[in-house]
Amino acid sequence: MLVSVRIIAGRFRSRTLNAPAGLGTRPTSDRLRETLFNVLAPRIAGARFLDLYAGSGAVGMEALSRGAAQATFVERAPAAVSVLRGNLEKLGLREGFRVHAGSVRGFLQKPSPAGFDLVFLDPPYEAEEEYAGTLGLLGGVAGGWLAAGAQVIAEHRSSRGRKEAVDERYGRLRRTRLKEQGDAALSFYVVDATEGGE
Repeated sequence: MLVSVRIIAGRFRSRTLNAPAGLGTRPTSDRLRETLFNVLAPRIAGARFLDLYAGSGAVGMEALSRGAAQATFVERAPAAVSVLRGNLEKLGLREGFRVHAGSVRGFLQKPSPAGFDLVFLDPPYEAEEEYAGTLGLLGGVAGGWLAAGAQVIAEHRSSRGRKEAVDERYGRLRRTRLKEQGDAALSFYVVDATEGGE
C-alpha cells in the first residue's frame, strides 16, 4: 500500500510522490519538510545533498526541486528503494542523483569520493542505535563525507517530556539548532573546527 506526499516548492512544486506505508519508512510531513527547507534555503542552490534512510526519497527530491546540484539517496528496504526509483522516474529525472540500495553504515564506511554540503538522516524514531551510529560516524571516521562548512540534520522524535533522542555532540559534530514541531524535531549539526574529534 502506498500513500502520497507532495513536493512543496521549486521546479517540481505540487508534484505528488508515492511513499511506502507500514514499512517503518514514515515520510517526513509536509510541514516539517517546509520548516527544514526554510532553514536550509540560503544553502540549497548548487548543494550536494545526501539523504540517508531515504524511504520514498521525498526529502532529497525536494532538495533537487529547490536547486540542489546533486542528491544521493541511501535506503536498504527493497520495497522503499523500488518506490524511490519510481518517484525519480515520475519526475523525469535522468541525472543529478545516485541511489545506493544498502545500509547507511555500509555506505559511510566506504571511501568518500567528495564531500556533501547537506546531509539529512531520518531513521525510524525508535532506532536509537542508528542515530548514535550514523552521527558518530559522520562526526568521526566518516567525516570525509562532509564538505567544508557542511550541515548535518537529523529528524527525530520530539524530546518534550521524555529523554532526548539525540545528543548535543558526536565527535566533531556539534548541534547548533533544534526545531520541534508536534511529535517531530530537527537537530542541526555543524563540524566544530575547534574540536579534535576522533
